[in-house]
Amino acid sequence: MRSEEDLLTVRHAVRDATQRAGFGLVDQTRIVTAASELARNAYVHGGGGTLSLEDVRQGERRGLRLTVSDEGPGIADIDQAFADGYTTGAGLGHGLGGARRLMHEFEVRSAPGLGTTITALRWNERR
Repeated sequence: MRSEEDLLTVRHAVRDATQRAGFGLVDQTRIVTAASELARNAYVHGGGGTLSLEDVRQGERRGLRLTVSDEGPGIADIDQAFADGYTTGAGLGHGLGGARRLMHEFEVRSAPGLGTTITALRWNERR
């Protein structure tokens, strides 16, 4: 993810993955929104990055895992980064916390100077 065009490609790829995994429209929108925010953060704050998508199965459960990584400056204070209204840019400061609320599982690994990797998973609750 190194350009605005790449961010559009991410949204399309994630939408396609959610459809293949059988998610309903509301969950598709949740996952695409979270992925879009995470990808934008990697692009804007991390200088670019990568996204991987993984179809996850656990017994009868099926989900989609997103992993977004960058090699940027890292997040100095993760708790502060999750606080609504906190921003290091021109945004509204709802991105990271909002993305976390849209997903069932959410993990951030980051250290100053070493980049950031965020793993987020949403289970398909359709039956």
